[in-house]
Amino acid sequence: MTSVSGSISTALGIGSGIDTSALVSSLVSAARDPKQKMITDRQSLNNARISALASASSSLDSFADALNSLLAGTGYAGTPASNDPSIAAVSLLPGGTPRLPAQLEVRQLAAAQTIASAPAVGATAATVIGDGSFSLQVGSAAAVPITLAANATYSDLADAINAAGTGVTASVITDNQGTRLVMKGATGAANSFTFTNTSANTALDAFTWDGAAGGMTREVQAQDSIIRLDGVEQYYSSNTIDTAIANLRIDLNKAAPGTSVTLATTEPTTTMRDLMVEFVDAYNTLMKALNTATSTGADSSSAGVLNGETSIRDMKRQLSQMTSAVLTPTGTYATLSSIGVSTNRDGTLKLDTAVLDKALSADAAAITQMLNPTVKSATTPGLAGLMDGVRDAILQKDGPLASAKSKYEKLGKSLADQLEKLNEQMTDYQEQLSKVYSAMDKRLSALKATQSYLEQQVAMWNKSDN
Repeated sequence: MTSVSGSISTALGIGSGIDTSALVSSLVSAARDPKQKMITDRQSLNNARISALASASSSLDSFADALNSLLAGTGYAGTPASNDPSIAAVSLLPGGTPRLPAQLEVRQLAAAQTIASAPAVGATAATVIGDGSFSLQVGSAAAVPITLAANATYSDLADAINAAGTGVTASVITDNQGTRLVMKGATGAANSFTFTNTSANTALDAFTWDGAAGGMTREVQAQDSIIRLDGVEQYYSSNTIDTAIANLRIDLNKAAPGTSVTLATTEPTTTMRDLMVEFVDAYNTLMKALNTATSTGADSSSAGVLNGETSIRDMKRQLSQMTSAVLTPTGTYATLSSIGVSTNRDGTLKLDTAVLDKALSADAAAITQMLNPTVKSATTPGLAGLMDGVRDAILQKDGPLASAKSKYEKLGKSLADQLEKLNEQMTDYQEQLSKVYSAMDKRLSALKATQSYLEQQVAMWNKSDN
């Protein structure tokens, strides 16, 4: 027979072992988890899209830079060369391709003025020459004072000249003839110099030169280099010339009046055929990556992260137009399609090497100028210039790719805000439930006290019946 106290316990659930803290946690999780998962799933997708856009942008940028670097290299442009490096050697400077060939005659080398004092027998670098002052003037520049303290030596004079910072260097030389001071300026006629005594110490006159005479002897006269380039006579202060021909450095090694040196470009070691094979391969790598990112897939779970993204569709469209873009305004071969490049259904390129070989056999020079012109312009951009134009259009500041990136970054911030708001709501919800179950605990405690009292009364009644 069921007792009255047992029935009350069952009805109130007392003794059931309910963990109200765990119950609150479960209720909060049940409310929060679905919403949180929805937000974090969207965050994961959004982050993947931002990463994919950055990858697409970086890949395009790297492709264009690599193409520029490749075509600027000597493999495709050839190497500047001199047929007599003993007279004049040449090397490529960055920034472009020099316009060669050219005929060069080295009529005179640039030289630096050198003067030397008479050798003093028995003297050394430490021999005292006395105090005083000099005036050192280089070309038309302002004269610079050189001051010697009392008991100054040969070495002190050389050190004072070197410390003046005029470009004139001094050294003390001791040989079997004795000790002398040697001074040397920079190359070029404009860098000739004078060194005059401005003190009362006449002993210092031994170290002077006024441009024509003095206590020192002029061993070498300052002079410019003189060249004749394609018949035009030119003067330079140095034997290294960077400005006679754009993007070409000329090192003059020996004067040879009457001898013509040919400056030309060697044949490229890599052909335009090799270039097109490399270009198509690199282009297809980029396009396949874009295709993967935008694939529709069997369903949403297998679709590419950028499926449906208009900016990538626009990027693919602009890339696909490269085959029909005009690279030169004249000639039979003016586009990539005219030399065997076509577009596959998936946007990748196909190179018909038979068509390319036939075109190269017919007019290799024209195709070389089309793909890698000596002088680039708006109408003859070359393959690298064309790629630069496509890149600039795609990566422009307010273009589709930049807009898409901005859109996803804003969405990422919005999702972060939603997640933060959800956490705040769930914190409030947890506090509310805790209050409710706390009140319930108190109520149950009161009921339990009542139960104990009733159980005692029932026990007493049962004894009375007995």
